[in-house]
Amino acid sequence: MEKFNQIKTLISQIEADAHKFYDKGNSAAGTRLRKGMLALKLLATEVRKDVTARKHAK
Repeated sequence: MEKFNQIKTLISQIEADAHKFYDKGNSAAGTRLRKGMLALKLLATEVRKDVTARKHAK
């Protein structure tokens, strides 16, 4: 559940950069958004692996 909470926190952190990039055209915010999305992808992969491992352990 810890990783899931990290995902929620990360999404709230990169939300401001998403608004800056899409609404205001800030290129630097786009770079930060891409970096945050990569971190989100990696966390999501870890959650998927954990769910699979716990599911098969039963």
